[in-house]
This record gives sequence, C-alpha cells and structure tokens, in this order.
Amino acid sequence: MRIDLNSDVGESFGRWELGDDDAVLAQVTSANVACGFHAGDPTTLRGCCETAVRRGVVVGAQVGYRDLAGFGRRFIEMDPVELADDVTYQIGALAAMAHVAGTRVAYVKPHGALYNATVQHEAQAQAVVDAVSAYDASLPLLGLPGSELLARAERAGLRTVREAFADRAYTPEGTLVSRSVEGAVLHDPAEVADRVLRMVTEGRLTAIDGTEVAVQAESVCLHGDSPGAVAMAAAVRAALDDAGVDVEAFA
Repeated sequence: MRIDLNSDVGESFGRWELGDDDAVLAQVTSANVACGFHAGDPTTLRGCCETAVRRGVVVGAQVGYRDLAGFGRRFIEMDPVELADDVTYQIGALAAMAHVAGTRVAYVKPHGALYNATVQHEAQAQAVVDAVSAYDASLPLLGLPGSELLARAERAGLRTVREAFADRAYTPEGTLVSRSVEGAVLHDPAEVADRVLRMVTEGRLTAIDGTEVAVQAESVCLHGDSPGAVAMAAAVRAALDDAGVDVEAFA
C-alpha cells in the first residue's frame, strides 16, 4: 500500500502568520504552496519552497481566486479566459520562487472555493485545465474524484491525481460538506488518523449522515491552517507507518 500526504502551506502574509509550515512539512510528502492570490507573499513563498527542499517534500502550486480578504473561500464568477490567465500567472510566480529555492513546481491543485467550484462548474473547470495544459501539460492536476476538473483534465491528456481529505466531513455523494455546516471540519488527531488509515487500507469512510462512502485516493490532504494541524499530521503519519503503508509523493 502506498499514499501521498499533502498539505496547504505558505499561507502566511507579511506579519500575519498562519500555520506552522516547518512542522507540517516534516510529516507530509507534497506541499500545496499558496501562490499569492488567496494567501502568501513572495518572501513567505520562497521560504516555504526552501523548507520543502530541506525536508525532501515535492512542491505543487495551489492556485485560487484573487481574494486575499476572503482567503479564497468565496466563489467568484469569472470570465473563463481571465480565470485561466490568473491560474497561469500563479503557477509562473511560484515556479520562480521554487527555482531560486532549488526545486520546481511539480503539480497543480486548486484552492478553496475554486476547488469546490471545479467539482461541478464546467467553465471554471475547463479554465483551470486550459491553463495547466498551456503552461506545462506534463504537470499532474490534483482534485476530487468524480469532479468536472479531473474528467476534463483526463480528456485533455493531463495526468490526474485523485484526492481525499483527512480532516473534512463528506456528504453521502462523496463531496465535501460546506464549512458553514457544524461538523464539517474534524479536529481530533486520533479520529483523523483512524479515518485516513481506513481510507487507505479499505477505500471507505463514514459520511456525515453515517452512511458508507467509497474512496479511491492517491493523495490525502491535511489542512495546514486547521487548529492542531501539526498534531493531526503527526498522528496520521504515525498510523500509516505503523500499518506498513509507504508514504511517498505521487509526483
């Protein structure tokens, strides 16, 4: 058995600090680094890439809406061409910081509201696919199984990587429960670790209504900005190691 662990990092901005990137990067294998639109300033992004290099962690571009005030968690209706250009711009910005840090952008993942929108929003899903295809068609695209994003990426010839979430509740349909709903975000490290281990070894999880949902994932996301993120990441990594699961990057 083999799984990648990814986490959102590089989300501090100036004097506003969010998460403990160094501690999280000690546990995961892939880093979804912010690109300056939903979070992250240039110095933060470069430092995060440098830490990833020291930790042997693969760097991915986490692209989102241009929404610093809302942390990229508010849906924005956009012209698809403008959205594709914004995605391209973000990949290029992070690629520069990764280059000077001694690494490269190895995959792309949408962030927040854009991630959720591309599950069903055909035009925005296609815009992200178009941007990645035009920038570098060898870059894998990380997303939710069954989403428009991954379906369109496959049709475009991109490599797709199916993702599950360690600390988010699921609907019976296999989508993420809105953060506005109580219980949408999980906080107990032991519960999260058991949940991830079951995802990886059994391919199943329990939805918010108690039903069983099939999960096929090559990567599991641990949110770096969640309270107790470091403890959860350590618990998940320990549970996987103890079970003999190989934890390694997909890219």
